[in-house]
Amino acid sequence: MSKVMSKEMRWGILGTGSIAKQFARGLQAVPDARLVAVGSRTGATADAFGKDFNAPKRHASYEALAADPEVDAIYVSTPHPMHKDNTILCLKAGKAVLCEKPFAMNAREAEEMLRVARDRKVFLMEAMWTRFIPIICRVREWLSQGAIGEVKMLTGDFGFRAGFDPKSRLFDPKLGGGALLDVGIYVVSFASMVYGEQPARIASMAHFCETGVDDNAAMILGYGRGQLAALSTSVCATTPHEVWILGTEGKIKIHAPFWKATTATLSRDGKGSETIELPHTGNGYNYEAVEVGDCVRAGKLESATMPLDESLAIMKTMDTIRAQWGLKYPME
Repeated sequence: MSKVMSKEMRWGILGTGSIAKQFARGLQAVPDARLVAVGSRTGATADAFGKDFNAPKRHASYEALAADPEVDAIYVSTPHPMHKDNTILCLKAGKAVLCEKPFAMNAREAEEMLRVARDRKVFLMEAMWTRFIPIICRVREWLSQGAIGEVKMLTGDFGFRAGFDPKSRLFDPKLGGGALLDVGIYVVSFASMVYGEQPARIASMAHFCETGVDDNAAMILGYGRGQLAALSTSVCATTPHEVWILGTEGKIKIHAPFWKATTATLSRDGKGSETIELPHTGNGYNYEAVEVGDCVRAGKLESATMPLDESLAIMKTMDTIRAQWGLKYPME
Protein backbone atom coordinates (compact mmCIF):
# COMPACT_ATOMS: atom_id res chain seq x y z
CA MET A 1 0.00 0.00 0.00
CA SER A 2 1.08 3.59 -0.59
CA LYS A 3 2.96 4.82 2.48
CA VAL A 4 2.29 8.40 3.54
CA MET A 5 5.30 9.47 5.60
CA SER A 6 3.71 12.63 6.97
CA LYS A 7 0.26 13.94 7.73
CA GLU A 8 0.36 15.96 4.52
CA MET A 9 -0.83 14.18 1.39
CA ARG A 10 1.57 14.83 -1.47
CA TRP A 11 -0.25 14.75 -4.80
CA GLY A 12 0.78 14.31 -8.39
CA ILE A 13 -1.50 15.01 -11.35
CA LEU A 14 -1.21 12.87 -14.46
CA GLY A 15 -2.42 14.84 -17.48
CA THR A 16 -2.81 18.61 -17.87
CA GLY A 17 -6.27 19.13 -19.41
CA SER A 18 -9.20 21.16 -18.10
CA ILE A 19 -10.30 18.60 -15.50
CA ALA A 20 -6.72 18.42 -14.17
CA LYS A 21 -6.80 22.19 -13.68
CA GLN A 22 -10.08 21.92 -11.77
CA PHE A 23 -8.62 19.29 -9.47
CA ALA A 24 -5.48 21.37 -8.91
CA ARG A 25 -7.67 24.31 -7.87
CA GLY A 26 -9.64 22.03 -5.58
CA LEU A 27 -6.47 20.83 -3.85
CA GLN A 28 -5.72 24.40 -2.83
CA ALA A 29 -8.71 24.19 -0.44
CA VAL A 30 -7.39 21.05 1.30
CA PRO A 31 -5.18 22.09 4.25
CA ASP A 32 -3.37 18.76 4.60
CA ALA A 33 -2.73 18.20 0.89
CA ARG A 34 -0.20 19.70 -1.49
CA LEU A 35 0.39 19.44 -5.23
CA VAL A 36 4.04 18.49 -5.56
CA ALA A 37 4.29 17.13 -9.12
CA VAL A 38 2.67 16.99 -12.53
CA GLY A 39 3.27 14.56 -15.38
CA SER A 40 2.59 15.25 -19.04
CA ARG A 41 3.62 13.83 -22.40
CA THR A 42 5.86 16.84 -23.02
CA GLY A 43 8.12 18.93 -20.83
CA ALA A 44 6.56 22.14 -22.13
CA THR A 45 3.01 21.31 -21.02
CA ALA A 46 4.22 19.94 -17.68
CA ASP A 47 6.22 23.12 -17.07
CA ALA A 48 3.30 25.41 -17.98
CA PHE A 49 0.91 23.50 -15.69
CA GLY A 50 3.48 23.44 -12.90
CA LYS A 51 3.96 27.20 -13.11
CA ASP A 52 0.20 27.85 -13.07
CA PHE A 53 -0.37 25.70 -9.98
CA ASN A 54 2.96 25.96 -8.16
CA ALA A 55 3.90 22.30 -8.64
CA PRO A 56 7.66 22.19 -8.06
CA LYS A 57 8.28 18.92 -9.92
CA ARG A 58 7.36 18.80 -13.61
CA HIS A 59 7.81 15.49 -15.38
CA ALA A 60 7.92 15.09 -19.16
CA SER A 61 6.45 11.58 -18.98
CA TYR A 62 3.79 9.72 -17.02
CA GLU A 63 6.39 7.10 -16.10
CA ALA A 64 8.58 9.70 -14.40
CA LEU A 65 5.64 10.97 -12.37
CA ALA A 66 4.69 7.46 -11.27
CA ALA A 67 8.28 6.83 -10.17
CA ASP A 68 8.61 10.07 -8.19
CA PRO A 69 9.38 9.09 -4.55
CA GLU A 70 7.97 12.39 -3.25
CA VAL A 71 4.45 11.62 -4.52
CA ASP A 72 1.94 9.75 -2.32
CA ALA A 73 -1.15 9.84 -4.54
CA ILE A 74 -1.83 10.49 -8.22
CA TYR A 75 -4.93 11.91 -9.86
CA VAL A 76 -5.37 10.38 -13.34
CA SER A 77 -7.08 12.97 -15.55
CA THR A 78 -6.40 11.71 -19.07
CA PRO A 79 -9.11 10.86 -21.68
CA HIS A 80 -11.26 7.77 -20.99
CA PRO A 81 -9.33 5.21 -23.09
CA MET A 82 -6.09 5.95 -21.21
CA HIS A 83 -7.48 5.48 -17.69
CA LYS A 84 -6.70 1.79 -17.42
CA ASP A 85 -3.05 1.93 -18.51
CA ASN A 86 -2.30 5.17 -16.66
CA THR A 87 -3.90 3.87 -13.45
CA ILE A 88 -2.08 0.53 -13.59
CA LEU A 89 1.22 2.34 -14.21
CA CYS A 90 0.74 4.33 -11.00
CA LEU A 91 -0.55 1.39 -8.95
CA LYS A 92 2.47 -0.71 -9.90
CA ALA A 93 4.66 2.14 -8.68
CA GLY A 94 2.89 1.91 -5.30
CA LYS A 95 0.98 5.16 -5.64
CA ALA A 96 -2.58 5.63 -4.39
CA VAL A 97 -4.76 6.51 -7.38
CA LEU A 98 -7.82 8.68 -7.86
CA CYS A 99 -8.98 7.92 -11.41
CA GLU A 100 -11.28 10.31 -13.25
CA LYS A 101 -14.70 9.01 -14.29
CA PRO A 102 -15.76 7.04 -16.14
CA PHE A 103 -13.48 4.63 -14.29
CA ALA A 104 -12.62 2.80 -17.52
CA MET A 105 -13.94 2.22 -21.03
CA ASN A 106 -15.71 -0.98 -20.02
CA ALA A 107 -16.01 -3.56 -17.27
CA ARG A 108 -13.18 -5.68 -18.63
CA GLU A 109 -10.74 -2.79 -18.19
CA ALA A 110 -12.18 -1.98 -14.75
CA GLU A 111 -11.67 -5.59 -13.63
CA GLU A 112 -8.00 -5.38 -14.61
CA MET A 113 -7.56 -2.15 -12.63
CA LEU A 114 -9.21 -3.68 -9.56
CA ARG A 115 -7.08 -6.81 -9.81
CA VAL A 116 -3.83 -4.82 -9.85
CA ALA A 117 -4.92 -2.58 -6.96
CA ARG A 118 -5.90 -5.55 -4.82
CA ASP A 119 -2.87 -7.67 -5.73
CA ARG A 120 -0.54 -4.78 -4.91
CA LYS A 121 -2.61 -3.65 -1.89
CA VAL A 122 -2.69 -0.05 -3.13
CA PHE A 123 -5.56 2.41 -2.71
CA LEU A 124 -7.75 3.07 -5.75
CA MET A 125 -10.95 5.11 -6.19
CA GLU A 126 -13.07 6.44 -9.03
CA ALA A 127 -13.24 10.25 -8.98
CA MET A 128 -17.02 10.60 -8.77
CA TRP A 129 -16.67 13.94 -7.00
CA THR A 130 -20.44 14.51 -6.71
CA ARG A 131 -20.70 11.83 -4.00
CA PHE A 132 -18.45 13.74 -1.63
CA ILE A 133 -19.90 17.26 -1.77
CA PRO A 134 -21.71 18.26 1.44
CA ILE A 135 -25.28 18.50 0.13
CA ILE A 136 -25.13 14.99 -1.39
CA CYS A 137 -23.79 13.66 1.92
CA ARG A 138 -26.87 15.27 3.54
CA VAL A 139 -29.16 13.64 0.96
CA ARG A 140 -27.68 10.23 1.81
CA GLU A 141 -28.39 10.94 5.49
CA TRP A 142 -32.03 11.74 4.67
CA LEU A 143 -32.34 8.51 2.70
CA SER A 144 -30.71 6.39 5.42
CA GLN A 145 -33.11 7.91 7.97
CA GLY A 146 -36.10 6.96 5.80
CA ALA A 147 -37.10 10.62 5.48
CA ILE A 148 -39.17 9.98 2.32
CA GLY A 149 -40.11 6.37 3.03
CA GLU A 150 -39.14 3.78 0.43
CA VAL A 151 -37.64 5.24 -2.74
CA LYS A 152 -39.74 4.28 -5.75
CA MET A 153 -38.58 6.58 -8.55
CA LEU A 154 -35.54 8.64 -9.45
CA THR A 155 -35.34 11.07 -12.35
CA GLY A 156 -32.13 12.73 -13.44
CA ASP A 157 -30.52 14.37 -16.44
CA PHE A 158 -27.16 15.75 -17.48
CA GLY A 159 -26.83 17.25 -20.92
CA PHE A 160 -25.19 20.25 -22.53
CA ARG A 161 -24.93 21.57 -26.06
CA ALA A 162 -21.48 21.15 -27.57
CA GLY A 163 -20.86 22.32 -31.10
CA PHE A 164 -20.22 19.26 -33.25
CA ASP A 165 -16.51 18.75 -33.92
CA PRO A 166 -15.42 15.31 -35.12
CA LYS A 167 -11.92 15.90 -33.69
CA SER A 168 -13.21 16.76 -30.21
CA ARG A 169 -12.89 14.04 -27.57
CA LEU A 170 -16.67 14.36 -27.07
CA PHE A 171 -17.34 13.03 -30.58
CA ASP A 172 -14.23 11.00 -31.44
CA PRO A 173 -14.77 7.22 -31.07
CA LYS A 174 -11.01 6.70 -30.59
CA LEU A 175 -11.19 8.91 -27.47
CA GLY A 176 -14.30 7.23 -26.06
CA GLY A 177 -16.63 9.98 -27.23
CA GLY A 178 -20.36 10.18 -26.62
CA ALA A 179 -22.76 11.52 -24.02
CA LEU A 180 -23.04 8.36 -21.92
CA LEU A 181 -19.39 8.06 -20.94
CA ASP A 182 -18.85 11.79 -20.57
CA VAL A 183 -21.87 12.97 -18.57
CA GLY A 184 -24.34 10.07 -18.54
CA ILE A 185 -22.04 8.42 -16.02
CA TYR A 186 -23.19 11.02 -13.48
CA VAL A 187 -26.85 10.00 -13.56
CA VAL A 188 -26.13 6.26 -13.81
CA SER A 189 -23.81 6.51 -10.81
CA PHE A 190 -26.34 8.62 -8.90
CA ALA A 191 -29.02 5.97 -9.37
CA SER A 192 -26.54 3.34 -8.17
CA MET A 193 -25.81 5.41 -5.06
CA VAL A 194 -29.50 5.90 -4.22
CA TYR A 195 -30.65 2.32 -4.80
CA GLY A 196 -27.48 0.59 -3.62
CA GLU A 197 -27.66 -1.91 -6.46
CA GLN A 198 -27.59 -2.21 -10.22
CA PRO A 199 -30.75 -2.53 -12.33
CA ALA A 200 -32.27 -5.90 -13.12
CA ARG A 201 -33.82 -4.51 -16.31
CA ILE A 202 -32.70 -1.78 -18.70
CA ALA A 203 -34.58 -0.12 -21.56
CA SER A 204 -32.63 2.51 -23.46
CA MET A 205 -32.42 4.39 -26.74
CA ALA A 206 -29.77 6.63 -28.29
CA HIS A 207 -29.25 8.86 -31.29
CA PHE A 208 -25.87 8.74 -33.00
CA CYS A 209 -24.01 11.67 -34.53
CA GLU A 210 -21.94 11.57 -37.72
CA THR A 211 -18.92 10.00 -36.00
CA GLY A 212 -21.01 7.08 -34.73
CA VAL A 213 -21.12 7.90 -31.00
CA ASP A 214 -24.19 8.77 -28.93
CA ASP A 215 -25.04 12.46 -28.72
CA ASN A 216 -28.49 12.03 -27.14
CA ALA A 217 -29.76 9.15 -25.00
CA ALA A 218 -32.47 8.11 -22.57
CA MET A 219 -32.50 5.16 -20.17
CA ILE A 220 -35.04 3.52 -17.88
CA LEU A 221 -33.52 1.31 -15.21
CA GLY A 222 -35.70 -1.19 -13.33
CA TYR A 223 -34.75 -2.63 -9.95
CA GLY A 224 -35.66 -5.73 -8.00
CA ARG A 225 -38.44 -4.29 -5.84
CA GLY A 226 -40.14 -2.40 -8.66
CA GLN A 227 -38.20 0.85 -8.31
CA LEU A 228 -37.36 2.83 -11.44
CA ALA A 229 -34.82 5.40 -12.60
CA ALA A 230 -35.57 7.55 -15.65
CA LEU A 231 -32.33 9.09 -16.89
CA SER A 232 -31.25 11.20 -19.85
CA THR A 233 -27.98 12.54 -21.18
CA SER A 234 -26.90 14.64 -24.12
CA VAL A 235 -24.06 16.57 -25.73
CA CYS A 236 -26.37 18.28 -28.22
CA ALA A 237 -28.94 19.83 -25.86
CA THR A 238 -28.79 21.48 -22.46
CA THR A 239 -30.98 19.72 -19.90
CA PRO A 240 -32.31 21.03 -16.53
CA HIS A 241 -29.47 19.32 -14.55
CA GLU A 242 -31.82 18.24 -11.76
CA VAL A 243 -32.36 15.05 -9.79
CA TRP A 244 -35.63 14.12 -8.07
CA ILE A 245 -35.83 11.21 -5.64
CA LEU A 246 -39.44 10.16 -5.09
CA GLY A 247 -40.51 8.01 -2.16
CA THR A 248 -43.66 6.61 -0.55
CA GLU A 249 -43.71 9.43 2.02
CA GLY A 250 -42.13 12.39 0.26
CA LYS A 251 -39.54 13.57 -2.24
CA ILE A 252 -36.09 15.14 -2.46
CA LYS A 253 -35.03 17.64 -5.11
CA ILE A 254 -31.32 18.19 -5.74
CA HIS A 255 -31.23 21.63 -7.29
CA ALA A 256 -29.39 22.37 -10.50
CA PRO A 257 -26.66 21.73 -11.25
CA PHE A 258 -27.06 18.51 -9.26
CA TRP A 259 -23.56 17.27 -10.05
CA LYS A 260 -22.03 20.15 -8.07
CA ALA A 261 -25.12 21.10 -6.04
CA THR A 262 -25.17 23.23 -2.92
CA THR A 263 -28.95 23.09 -2.37
CA ALA A 264 -31.54 20.36 -1.82
CA THR A 265 -35.18 20.39 -0.78
CA LEU A 266 -36.76 17.70 1.37
CA SER A 267 -40.57 17.53 1.12
CA ARG A 268 -42.42 15.16 3.47
CA ASP A 269 -46.04 14.32 2.78
CA GLY A 270 -48.23 16.34 5.15
CA LYS A 271 -45.20 17.86 6.91
CA GLY A 272 -44.10 20.63 4.56
CA SER A 273 -40.72 21.24 2.97
CA GLU A 274 -37.27 22.34 4.05
CA THR A 275 -34.55 23.62 1.77
CA ILE A 276 -30.95 23.17 2.89
CA GLU A 277 -27.98 25.03 1.44
CA LEU A 278 -24.45 23.80 2.06
CA PRO A 279 -21.93 25.89 0.08
CA HIS A 280 -18.62 24.41 -1.05
CA THR A 281 -15.47 25.46 0.78
CA GLY A 282 -13.50 25.09 -2.47
CA ASN A 283 -14.59 24.31 -6.03
CA GLY A 284 -16.01 20.92 -5.03
CA TYR A 285 -13.12 18.77 -6.23
CA ASN A 286 -11.48 19.20 -2.84
CA TYR A 287 -13.91 16.79 -1.15
CA GLU A 288 -12.81 13.73 -3.13
CA ALA A 289 -9.18 14.63 -2.40
CA VAL A 290 -10.01 14.77 1.32
CA GLU A 291 -11.60 11.31 1.05
CA VAL A 292 -8.46 9.84 -0.52
CA GLY A 293 -6.24 11.39 2.15
CA ASP A 294 -8.47 10.17 4.98
CA CYS A 295 -8.65 6.63 3.56
CA VAL A 296 -4.94 6.28 2.87
CA ARG A 297 -3.94 7.62 6.28
CA ALA A 298 -6.38 5.15 7.86
CA GLY A 299 -4.79 2.27 5.95
CA LYS A 300 -7.85 1.65 3.78
CA LEU A 301 -7.50 0.31 0.25
CA GLU A 302 -10.79 1.76 -1.00
CA SER A 303 -13.55 4.21 -0.10
CA ALA A 304 -16.80 3.07 1.49
CA THR A 305 -18.57 5.95 -0.28
CA MET A 306 -17.29 5.03 -3.76
CA PRO A 307 -16.27 1.35 -3.43
CA LEU A 308 -14.41 -0.44 -6.19
CA ASP A 309 -16.98 -3.18 -6.67
CA GLU A 310 -19.62 -0.50 -7.28
CA SER A 311 -17.44 1.26 -9.85
CA LEU A 312 -17.08 -2.09 -11.63
CA ALA A 313 -20.83 -2.76 -11.40
CA ILE A 314 -21.61 0.67 -12.88
CA MET A 315 -19.29 -0.08 -15.80
CA LYS A 316 -21.20 -3.33 -16.37
CA THR A 317 -24.47 -1.38 -16.43
CA MET A 318 -23.03 1.06 -18.97
CA ASP A 319 -21.70 -1.86 -21.04
CA THR A 320 -25.23 -3.30 -21.13
CA ILE A 321 -26.68 0.05 -22.22
CA ARG A 322 -24.12 0.41 -25.02
CA ALA A 323 -24.71 -3.18 -26.11
CA GLN A 324 -28.40 -2.35 -26.55
CA TRP A 325 -27.36 0.45 -28.88
CA GLY A 326 -24.73 -1.57 -30.70
CA LEU A 327 -22.08 1.00 -29.75
CA LYS A 328 -18.57 -0.45 -29.68
CA TYR A 329 -15.40 1.60 -29.53
CA PRO A 330 -12.36 0.93 -31.78
CA MET A 331 -10.17 -0.22 -28.85
CA GLU A 332 -12.74 -2.84 -27.84
